[in-house]
Amino acid sequence: MQHRIVVLGAGYTGAIAAGRLARRLHREDVAITLVNAEPDFVERVRMHQLAAGQDLSPRPLSEMFAGTGVELRLAKVTGVDVDRRTVAVVDANGSGEPETEELEYDTLVYALGSGWNDQGVPGAAEHAHQIAGRSGALRLRERLARLGAGESVVVVGGGLTGLEAATEIAEARPDLDVALAARGELGDWLSPKGRRHLRKVFGKLGITVHEHAAVTGVEADRVTTADGGTIPAAITLWTTGFAVHPIAKATTLDVTDTGRIVVDGTMRSVSHPDVYAIGDAALAMGPGDKPLRMSCASGTPMAWQAADAIAARLTGGKLPNAPLRYFNQCISLGRREGLIQYVTADDRAVRAALTGRLAAVYKELVCKGAAWGVTNPTLGLPTRRRHVVRQPARAGSPVRTAA
Repeated sequence: MQHRIVVLGAGYTGAIAAGRLARRLHREDVAITLVNAEPDFVERVRMHQLAAGQDLSPRPLSEMFAGTGVELRLAKVTGVDVDRRTVAVVDANGSGEPETEELEYDTLVYALGSGWNDQGVPGAAEHAHQIAGRSGALRLRERLARLGAGESVVVVGGGLTGLEAATEIAEARPDLDVALAARGELGDWLSPKGRRHLRKVFGKLGITVHEHAAVTGVEADRVTTADGGTIPAAITLWTTGFAVHPIAKATTLDVTDTGRIVVDGTMRSVSHPDVYAIGDAALAMGPGDKPLRMSCASGTPMAWQAADAIAARLTGGKLPNAPLRYFNQCISLGRREGLIQYVTADDRAVRAALTGRLAAVYKELVCKGAAWGVTNPTLGLPTRRRHVVRQPARAGSPVRTAA
């Protein structure tokens, strides 16, 4: 019988892993099922553009995976039983109550990613917008379209998402009063050159920066900061980090306090060898024994590593040992400006940085390359599909091959 591989989530990491596995393994040996709740691939790194009013071309998953041998299953994952090796999913059947079904797997790739994190701040969940996904970006887009000249937008969070969102909105809507509230100094992790350029662009776009302004409350028309001050906000956009999908924490997998699955260097669960986790859902260690940050820059090589490790273990091949490291941080600052901060392998800024229009072009190429990598998961290199090596069945399991 075929070895059943189920991939949960068709974001960057899940889609890349599914496609790469299909290129590595013979179709008669494996059945690869990709489960996703939405029919289209979402370019998450462009959600600030969508929110600011730009149109993104649809990318139907059915077209992306046509002819690959990957079975696309449009369903919402509601639970995972890693001891029984089953996944509970709900299909929308168009009428009546949705029906729950169980999918059995021999190898599971968990790539459910993350959503926004309100950090438990009072009022954030009720009053703030988020752009962690397409639905949130579209809601913010519709709300921004109703704002009149001079009304205020406050972006909470001075990380990469906050910087990109604030500059994108300010460039698209120069009639609005855009502000950013950061817990520390603006771009305090960047090199001096990077910080100077960031301040220059923010000044040019008329963005007000509130530094050392930890937001402790959100209301319909304002945010409150730790020092007791308030910042007017017709719209509050919350970008203070991400929280992983809660499903993994409800399983017997070894997870962190925040619910990320602990994996080894091949992205394999340290507690369940038939489970691999990639992207934001996984806690993987990088150079300097530091956890990889939640980002596309981390997720893509994690997907490569997991797919290659699964293929190697199934076929008796050599396990991958490519180091997971960083090279730069790519930040769009609207459509005409950008900042490429070069970093050490463990993600610390160095002096060198690329700025201006050239950096904007570089960032755009990176975004296009990330989407291209989903449909070209082997980076255009020739690959040779290998046959699965059959192994003795595990006790209590009807079908077993190498995990």
